[in-house]
Amino acid sequence: MPPNTITRQAPAKLNLFLHINGRRADGYHLLQSVFVRINWFDTLHFELTTDGRITRTDTINQTGKPLPDIDLAVRAAMALQAKIDLTLRGNLGVKITLEKRIPSEAGMGGGSSDAATTLLALNDLWQTGLSVEQLAAIGVTLGADVPFFLYQQHAWVQGIGEQITPIRLPAALAKSRFLVVKPPSGASTPAVFSSPDLERSTKTATIEGFAAWTETTALQQHLELFGRNDLQPVALKMCPDIAKALAWFDSQGLFGRMTGSGSAVFAQVPDSYDLNAAPSLPAGWLLKLCSLI
Repeated sequence: MPPNTITRQAPAKLNLFLHINGRRADGYHLLQSVFVRINWFDTLHFELTTDGRITRTDTINQTGKPLPDIDLAVRAAMALQAKIDLTLRGNLGVKITLEKRIPSEAGMGGGSSDAATTLLALNDLWQTGLSVEQLAAIGVTLGADVPFFLYQQHAWVQGIGEQITPIRLPAALAKSRFLVVKPPSGASTPAVFSSPDLERSTKTATIEGFAAWTETTALQQHLELFGRNDLQPVALKMCPDIAKALAWFDSQGLFGRMTGSGSAVFAQVPDSYDLNAAPSLPAGWLLKLCSLI
């Protein structure tokens, strides 16, 4: 018999680089990026119901902000429910219990990861039998980052986020650690993308070029020498705390870069890095030493 309850972890992501290559007529931006999954998780519990209702209860919220009643996890459940024939499968519903630890307005994809995790879990719980590709077609209507999380692998991402090519990182990079800092303030993703100052014509890169570079570049030069985050200059103007985070990394001889639309900033750290010896951060700032998963 299928399970009546499922528990899944939803990981955060980092953008090793993020280039904006253009803008479509419908307003969506074309991008290129390498997305990697890190061990900063939300946890979601799903309980099967037969009353057709979709509900969410929050037991942990470490974002510092109230969560919306209809978040991306609930919207994902509603979107999947709309795709199935309830007359044949019964009045399927779900109770979602959320332990929210990935900060919001961070550029770490927490909401998108929750949505993808919900689609994957309910595909099992409701026995819908949809493929990952079919789930991704639902996911991209919820958010551009959702398809990446559905494939559950590091990936080269293109288009508006829907073109996913899983990649294998070189061993030195895959085993490295990343220090992530999240200021309490954030930058609005729509505001960042709509800014007239946003660079939208970065030259197109290739996955082959990225792969060749990662095989020949020394570990500590991975971030410094390949790519950039085109959103970072705009977000810096909207959120001064991003500059403070970058300066905090710089004071330790570390190269910091913003992930996504911010405001989280990360740096690759050597094996010898001692977190206990790091300079203190202001009250309310989040700090986590993460590994790739």
